[in-house]
Amino acid sequence: MSDNAQQLLHLVIGGELEDLENVTFRDLDKVDIVGVYPNYATAYAAWKARAHQTVDNAHMRYFIVHLHRLLDPEKEARSAQH
Repeated sequence: MSDNAQQLLHLVIGGELEDLENVTFRDLDKVDIVGVYPNYATAYAAWKARAHQTVDNAHMRYFIVHLHRLLDPEKEARSAQH
């Protein structure tokens, strides 16, 4: 990542869900923390790779969490207004 590129942190996590209607993990001790990434594109690549590895388990789901929105929610709100 270049020095002048904006860092927008994303977290990729996943695990087996109790059911397909909700995002409730079956066992929090087994949640897979794939990693933290500096932008959506790299997070998406990591998400896609891990999701493809678990495609045979219908209850296994991976998610991209937009950490930058959690770290500075006021900035996100201001950006949405413009």
